[in-house]
Amino acid sequence: MEPEVITLLSKRELEKMRRAGRLAAELLNHLEPMVKPGVSTLELNDEAEHWTQAHGAKSAPLGYGPTDYPFPKSICTSVNEVVCHGIPNPRQILKAGDIINIDVTPIIDGYHGDTSRTFYVGKPSPVAKKLVEVTAECLRRGIAAVKPGGRIGDIGAAIQAYAEGQGFSVVRDFVGHGVHRIFHAAPQIPHYGQPGKGKKLRKGMVFTIEPMINEGSWEVELQSDGWTALTADRKLSAQFEHTVAVTEDGVEILTLAPVTVTV
Repeated sequence: MEPEVITLLSKRELEKMRRAGRLAAELLNHLEPMVKPGVSTLELNDEAEHWTQAHGAKSAPLGYGPTDYPFPKSICTSVNEVVCHGIPNPRQILKAGDIINIDVTPIIDGYHGDTSRTFYVGKPSPVAKKLVEVTAECLRRGIAAVKPGGRIGDIGAAIQAYAEGQGFSVVRDFVGHGVHRIFHAAPQIPHYGQPGKGKKLRKGMVFTIEPMINEGSWEVELQSDGWTALTADRKLSAQFEHTVAVTEDGVEILTLAPVTVTV
């Protein structure tokens, strides 16, 4: 078995990743006002594709994957019990009380900006609200564990400890990943694990942290389309994702939208 090759990005490459990351964050901001009852997930997809093209980028998910069943849409829309890779559908209409993860990956100048957020559709149930809040905090804690000289296991351990401490579970089947010119590259970033274990984190490494946290069991079922993953017990799942870079003294989040200050 060949050793895993991890790419360390140069300053020039990191600047390109920042541009792609900002674009991804801005796309989610653009879609957020559309997340309301009565809107179909296909409408979200079509607006995302239009916006992406208008900004000189292309959608990485569209046509990605095996040649016999490539991903057919431009974004992933994962509603309620869908853990990840939900396929936008004109018949899937958002309703009050739903939660939806929107996962976007525009490519600009050859580099991928990969990010996702879970949104409320109207007013969430108490358990949905807690799940989404805990998942967002899991991402924050995972990012806070990133530093040069640390280990990949530090990230997963921080996420797992918090999620399980709040009564939820961490999906094992899907993990974070290296990202740059390649959509899914080394290293893999599990959202569970032991501190001090795994590959050492080095300046220039760029990867996603994207915990999927379930209300019930961590187990998932893959549907016949080859993409859509559901919770095995059909309870809720939530996810948040950022692309991050290991810096000389810590971590930089690359998928943050610029803050606009109004005077």
